[in-house]
Formats: sequence, C-alpha cells, structure tokens
Amino acid sequence: MPRESYYQHLRDLQDEVLVLGSMVEKAIARSVTALRERDLDLAHRIVAEDSKIDARSEEIEERCVQLIVTQQPVAGDLRLIISIVRIVDNLERIGDHAEGIAKIAIMIGDEPSLKPLIDIPRMAEKARDMLRRSLDAFIKRDDQAAIAICEEDDIVDGLYDQVYHELLMFMLEDPKTITRATRLIWVAHNLERCADRVTNICERTVYTVTGKVDPSKTSNY
Repeated sequence: MPRESYYQHLRDLQDEVLVLGSMVEKAIARSVTALRERDLDLAHRIVAEDSKIDARSEEIEERCVQLIVTQQPVAGDLRLIISIVRIVDNLERIGDHAEGIAKIAIMIGDEPSLKPLIDIPRMAEKARDMLRRSLDAFIKRDDQAAIAICEEDDIVDGLYDQVYHELLMFMLEDPKTITRATRLIWVAHNLERCADRVTNICERTVYTVTGKVDPSKTSNY
C-alpha cells in the first residue's frame, strides 16, 4: 500500500471513531429523554438501534486489525491504531449503557413518577460533554486536555452519590418505593459508568501521545 494511501486509511479510521462517538452520544441523550418523557416508542428504538453501534464498532476494529496485519505499523502509528481499538471498545460499551437506560425506561413504563428527574439529566449532560471533548482531545493529540477531562469524572461521581442517597431515603421512608427507586439507581449507575468509560478514552489519548497511560489515573477496564 502506498504511504499516502496508508495515512489516508489512518485518517479515515479516526473519522469513523468520531462518527461512532456521535452515535453513542446521541444514544445517551435519547435514552434519558425516553426516561424523562415516558416515551416507550423511543426507548424501544434505542434498544433496536444498539445493533448499529455494535456493527460499526466491529467494522472499525476489523479495519484496524487488517491495517496492522498488512502494514505492520510501528512506534506512533501502532500506538494510534491500538488506541483506536480500545476507544471503539469503550464507545461500544457506552452504547450498551445507553441501551440499558432505555430498557429501564421500558420497565418503568407509565408507573407514577417517584420524583422529578433533575440530577440524572445533569449526569447525562456532563457525561456527553466529557465524551465530546475526550474525542476532540484524541483527534488533536491533546494529552493535557485528556488528563483534565479525567479529573471531571469526580463531578459525575458526586452527582451519582447524591442521587443514590436521595433515593435511599425514599426507600427507607416508604418501602413501597423500593422498586421504583432501585430502577432510578440503575439509571444513575449506567451514567456513572459512561463517564468512567470516557476516562478510559482519555487514557488512550495520553498513551497515543506519550506511550504511557497516565499513572495518576486508575483504569476502568
């Protein structure tokens, strides 16, 4: 393969990562919308469309493998391709978390609301913002931005703790709310895991740039 064609393949792979990231971010937003608005049709569509995220992620991974096998990249190029594989895996898993929220929305159905959803949408928006910026940092090879985004995971963790303890109080005060509260805790947990996956993406940027995963960050694999 001519070198220019090879580098075009690398650029194409990164473009595909951005497309997949956009699909996943949209899935997060739509899943929380389905939950908040009790939109069961939307929730069912999100579940059905998760297969598209899975298929695209598998296609990108296969293209990475083929490039490694046929071109035998070394040094920075090899780190880049390995990082793409790991990032795609995390994006696919974030998609699974969005699907999980949609499934919970279906389980909840039209049962009475336990409480207005305030912190859960905030968690979703923060996770989406981190995801967008993590992929931008990867494309720009901005390892410092990636490290800073990792630190923002504490914000999502704090919101999760707030949701968890608030819902726990509902359960303690009225055992009849246990099922509904537990389902919302599952939603919050899925969003907390989305943010954890974003930190993994950021670690891949650090690895691509420096050859090391930032030792001050704990991997969530």
